[in-house]
Amino acid sequence: HTLLITTPNLYLVIEKDKLYGIKSPFSLAQIQPVALMSADPLIFVVHPSVPVKSVKEFIELAKKANGTSTFSSSGPYGITHVPMAMFLDATDLKMRHVPTTGGGPAITQLLGGHVDATGGGPAAVYPHVSSGKMRAIASWGLKRHPALADVPTFKEQGIDVEAYLWVGVFTAAGIPEPALNQLRDLIRRAAADPAFKDALAKVKVVPDYRDTADFKTFFDADYQRMAKAVQKIGKI
Repeated sequence: HTLLITTPNLYLVIEKDKLYGIKSPFSLAQIQPVALMSADPLIFVVHPSVPVKSVKEFIELAKKANGTSTFSSSGPYGITHVPMAMFLDATDLKMRHVPTTGGGPAITQLLGGHVDATGGGPAAVYPHVSSGKMRAIASWGLKRHPALADVPTFKEQGIDVEAYLWVGVFTAAGIPEPALNQLRDLIRRAAADPAFKDALAKVKVVPDYRDTADFKTFFDADYQRMAKAVQKIGKI
């Protein structure tokens, strides 16, 4: 059996294709969720030269800039673009989008002072926040990330947005139930292995194992949020 380990980009590609009338090379009906491994919230970070320490202060500054404030992303409709678009829509804020070719280049744009803000996973931003090269002012999670426990969520700051950089395991739809159950058991054992947990801890990723049914519930809710955001972004 073939396994796929992927992120929300699994369905962001499909939603982007819908906007442009493109036939996607696959559909979600062809894919069977097996287990969620982690679901870290995206973290909203600003360059240290931006004189803000809260989302409220950032919004005030960005509104005064009248659309000239900038943010980088991993690319149009990508996992760091869509959550930023959700934030802008929720706050009626205008910013200039600077897309790049991936999460790494988006972080580099911020480190170089070429943009004011970006969003990134905890593993990507933690070293730079710790060194003072960027400042974290909000999390897209329902709760704070333990590695950045002093960073409040957007919801705590009165903004109803939520987004995660999750990693899940999938296989092909139609897999025989005995085989699926065997895969579930193997992945559950792997997720509980101390070596696996230690590897995640080293890069500030919190294990969040969820078996097939719970993963499907999480997946459907996340998909609904993100698909709605892509439709609001529209054609670029």
